[in-house]
Amino acid sequence: MLQRLAAASVAFVILFAAVPARPARSPRYGGKLRVEVGARVASLDPDKPPSTREEEAVKAEIDALIYDRVNPDGTFEGTLGSGPFRVTAWEAGTSVNLSANNGFREGRPFVDSIEISMGRAAHERLVDLELNKTDLVEIPPQDARRAAEQGVRVSVSQPDELLALVFVAGNGGPNAAAASSARPATQAAAQPAGQALSLAIDRVAIVNFILQKTGEPAGGLLPQWSSGTAFLFPAAAPTAADLVHAKELWKEIAASGPLVLGYDFADPLEQSVAERIVVNAKEAGMAMRAQGVRAAGAEAEKSRGAALQRGYVDAELVRWRMTSPLPGDALRDFLARINSGTLAGVQPGAFPETPSPEDIYKQQRAVLSTYRVVPLVWLPQVYGLSTRVRDWKAPGPGENWPLADVWLDAETSTPNGVQ
Repeated sequence: MLQRLAAASVAFVILFAAVPARPARSPRYGGKLRVEVGARVASLDPDKPPSTREEEAVKAEIDALIYDRVNPDGTFEGTLGSGPFRVTAWEAGTSVNLSANNGFREGRPFVDSIEISMGRAAHERLVDLELNKTDLVEIPPQDARRAAEQGVRVSVSQPDELLALVFVAGNGGPNAAAASSARPATQAAAQPAGQALSLAIDRVAIVNFILQKTGEPAGGLLPQWSSGTAFLFPAAAPTAADLVHAKELWKEIAASGPLVLGYDFADPLEQSVAERIVVNAKEAGMAMRAQGVRAAGAEAEKSRGAALQRGYVDAELVRWRMTSPLPGDALRDFLARINSGTLAGVQPGAFPETPSPEDIYKQQRAVLSTYRVVPLVWLPQVYGLSTRVRDWKAPGPGENWPLADVWLDAETSTPNGVQ
């Protein structure tokens, strides 16, 4: 029995290995790297901001390949084509072809060219990978386990993207002015509503069933591997939701209409999580419904100007990826999002330039005690790779795809498998 368990454990570790085994052969130059993504990038013009979160992420990856270097604030230095690759063909929203820059200051990339196909659905990307029609694809976290079981070579990063629920202050649909005085998520009732929801949500079930165990419950604003203190926040503990306490808190709130939870209608994961939260809320006696909204890009999120066009919601699901593996820098970025107006009414206070572990913990506690931010789960970045891709390393927080460093093994021609 112990031998079988040991064998199963080894197989699982291999199945979800984030970094492929070291290749036996030396790196070689040449070949075209084929990449497929789900987002559609409308323009490479740095003055034209992306309209969606997904477009913003993919555009940043392309920018990192064609500009010299990335600054800490996310901007790029150098002229177009001064990076490891140059644009040779561009079709807005459909594809972009890049060729290796022989004069790149850090040396010529190994691959001759990269072809990025955009607007490919998740199932299309996986099928193309299984048929060896592509080399690198994005995989939604909830599909990682199934893809690996089907023989896809899967790369999983550390959990570095926070999926959280936030209460939105000041959103304005056509009926917001009349409804604001009656809804529990506004004014003084926001804190008990957030606390009741936090207690009602079964984070473990979200990780186990929706994410298929690819991720981990979130209690704080930083993951355990970064801060080392995430276990101190009760919501991150592997326990069931506290429905009894949630019901008691909800009874303290004046009767009103149902809470409206907004989610990105183009994100299947957010929709599944929102629907699960509605079920948990109803189990705690809370009236709630989910509503799909359009997720804005970074510029729109900072100004919240798009909120007027979203319709009235009491809370939203957000996905915040860490910009640094350092807990102080990552938390500072999250605090900037909070202070930008996303969560009006949350005043986390001053944050030292060089924070101590105690400062980081206290700052998280100050924000979370308002219950306007309810952490749910931590998500990893998941990629599918063809068997000929070598020296790939899953990018961490603040890092981009290492496509200037990977090389293609021409001797590999077998179907995809676990490596």
